[in-house]
Formats: sequence, C-alpha cells, structure tokens
Amino acid sequence: MSSQLDIRPLRAADFERVVEIDKAVTDRVRRGFYEKRFAATAENPQDFLGLAAARDGAVVGFVLAHLLRGEFGVTAPVGVLDAIAVDPAAGGGIGQRLLAGLEQALADRGVQELRTEADWTEHSLVTFFSAAGFRLAPRLVLHRSTAPGDEPEGEDGLLARDRVAIRSLMEGDVPAIARIDRHITGHDRVGYYARKAEEVLKRSGVRVSLVAEADGQPMGFVMARVDFGEFGRTEPAAVMDTIGVDPANRSRQVGQALLSQLLTNLRSLHVEQVTTQVAWNDFALLRFLERNGFGLAQRLSFVKPLG
Repeated sequence: MSSQLDIRPLRAADFERVVEIDKAVTDRVRRGFYEKRFAATAENPQDFLGLAAARDGAVVGFVLAHLLRGEFGVTAPVGVLDAIAVDPAAGGGIGQRLLAGLEQALADRGVQELRTEADWTEHSLVTFFSAAGFRLAPRLVLHRSTAPGDEPEGEDGLLARDRVAIRSLMEGDVPAIARIDRHITGHDRVGYYARKAEEVLKRSGVRVSLVAEADGQPMGFVMARVDFGEFGRTEPAAVMDTIGVDPANRSRQVGQALLSQLLTNLRSLHVEQVTTQVAWNDFALLRFLERNGFGLAQRLSFVKPLG
C-alpha cells in the first residue's frame, strides 16, 4: 500500500531538499536562484508562492510560481509557473498533483490564467504541459545578445545613448513613468509601477532599470531585472519587462538610447542575454525590437485558462 502524498506550502526548512531535487533533474546547482525565490516568497507571499509534495514527511517534488500584475503589458493578474521538479526516484503522478495544487491556489486568489515557458527541445516538459491542458500562447519570446551591435552613429558622430540623458530609476520617478505609460496604453497602472520600483530598488541586488530625461523630466524608461533561474534557465539572463517612451519624444531615438544603455550596463555585469515577451500582433513593438537586434528565442510560451 503506497503512502499518502501531501501537497502543502513550501517551508524554509525545505530549501536544501529543493536544491537537491533540482540538481537531480537539471544536473546543475542553482542555489542562488532558490535563495532569492524563498526570500521573495517570505517577504511577498501575495505575489510569490511555492508548494511541496511530501511523502511520509519527505519532500519529493515542488513547484514555484509568481503573479504578474502589469509586466509584458498584461492588464489583469496572471500566474506564472517558474519551476516544477520531481525526484526521479519518487514515481509518477506527482507533477500532476503539484500542478493541480498550484492551479487551485491561484484560483483562490482570483487568477484566471497560468503561463509558463519551455525550451522547444525540452520534449518531456513540453509533453507534460500539453497533457496538462496548456496551449501555445499568442506571445513571442524574443532575445538578443548583450554584445555590441552595429549601432548607427548620428550626423554628429554620437550614438543614441550619447545624445540622451539616461540614469538609474529612482522611487520618485513612479508618477512620471505611470503618466507616460497611460499615454501609451490608455490604462492607469501606477500601482504596478510602484510595486516594480520597490522591487528593483529595495529587493533586487542588481539594479538595471533606467530612465531617460530631458530638462530634468522623464521622457522614457525601461524596466528590467537580472534573472538567475526562471523557467529552468541555468545561466544568468536579463528580463526586460516594460519599455515606454513619451509619444511626444519618439523622434529623439529615446527607446534606442535606453536599450543601448541597458545592454552596456548588462555587459559590465557579465550578463550575456536579455529576453522579453511580446504579443504576436504588437507589430510596432516587434519592429522596434527587431531593428534593435532582437530575434526569436528557441523557447515556447504556454498558457492555460483557470476556472
């Protein structure tokens, strides 16, 4: 008779076991990523969650997720599955139980959609998502190297980032950034930008979000973070969540300058890749990113409705 499998919240005492299971699955140690996620869950349990599958008190699997509340242009909270792993010696069916527990926990928070990513070569994971009811999302995963590209010089011999004043994001920028975003999207997302500013200024150890300004007033911004393991990545990568330019300043190459400075800063941190997600029919943003060196990543984006 098999022992009962319990699905429960992850605890601080589960940390070493989580790292051990992940190493058994990926053959890599991602201690830094899990340290950050356990800390984020403890500090911000409304937006981060983790579940463990335990048999006879021993953890045999886990799942980690967080909520998006504005990143990549979303207008309603969605859940994002960041990591799921099961001890290879634990038997079958555990991943399905963990996923069911996660879906219920998200539904209890009013979340109606779950997203995730996988490299297209991760056939077992793609098969798992397919069997669990996920479908391909109408979003494209884009990336580019942070290596210097063929950035054109202006007639004055300067690069775009040399003609625009760019600095690190500050907490006081939130109202101006929200105003720029409202001009672009038509939505008031000041709450989202307040949360993101708090994240990058107080919780993140690596600050890479930037603001472009003229006469002391913000006219554009890029929100980015350095990721150490989401979606099974084993090498550090930057994730660009949001970029926006005041429509009155688009002719000044502000967006190009922000990206150029972001890539320069990331190179100094020895981060070699930056990724983002874009709706497949956001043609203006896709054209802008393509002109600035982004291309399709070898990753698939999945979505599953909840409820």
